[in-house]
Amino acid sequence: MVIDHWEIACRLLLAVVLGGLIGFERESQNRPAGFRTHILVCTGSTLIMMVSAYGFTSQIGQGFVSDPGRIAAGVVTGIGFLGAGTILQHRGSVRGLTTAATIWVVSGVGLAVGVGFYLGAVLTTLFILISLLLLRRFEKTYFARRRLKHLQVRAVDQPGLLGCIGAVLGDMMINIRKSELSDPEHQEESGAELINIELLVEIPIDISLKELFDRLYELQGITEVSWQNELVRKKHYSADSL
Repeated sequence: MVIDHWEIACRLLLAVVLGGLIGFERESQNRPAGFRTHILVCTGSTLIMMVSAYGFTSQIGQGFVSDPGRIAAGVVTGIGFLGAGTILQHRGSVRGLTTAATIWVVSGVGLAVGVGFYLGAVLTTLFILISLLLLRRFEKTYFARRRLKHLQVRAVDQPGLLGCIGAVLGDMMINIRKSELSDPEHQEESGAELINIELLVEIPIDISLKELFDRLYELQGITEVSWQNELVRKKHYSADSL
């Protein structure tokens, strides 16, 4: 079977449109692989699929049978390496899995367009956009409530304390929803002024609590760290050590 030039152009153009729609969403979220990357992956997959399915028709001699799926399988494998490049590891947390998944599925959309499976390609693109756009809002409204936790810190009252705590939380992608500070309490045995800080925080799904507690505990002046009203770290502190 041989397809004409208009059919080839239409398939490549459809790949550009479908890949661009998904890539535009990723670009708007400032992800490592965005608009152009998804277009290139989708269009390249379409071209490879067309070459595999129709490009060798005239080259095969009598008695030989081509296998269009062989090159397509190589595309799926190769895209895995490209997707791995978008996965970033930062202080024990993994980011970029969604973008890597979109690159992988966009290659499938391109293969579908290349072989002429237009309905499957269009519906898959629609479902991807629904997953990325609408389900994100659902995730933020529903799962965010489950990720709201109470963090309590008891520390020596000193300038810049809240800034240091906020820097640690911000570096670990923890969003502070609410904060309350108690009045300073003078401790006779240590001679220090201690305050209690109550924080309502929204945490990422893949957060390492041990790392959070370790980094807070290392801050100068922190005497206690509690999580969900349960004490996890405690040390004695004196005003002379400041």
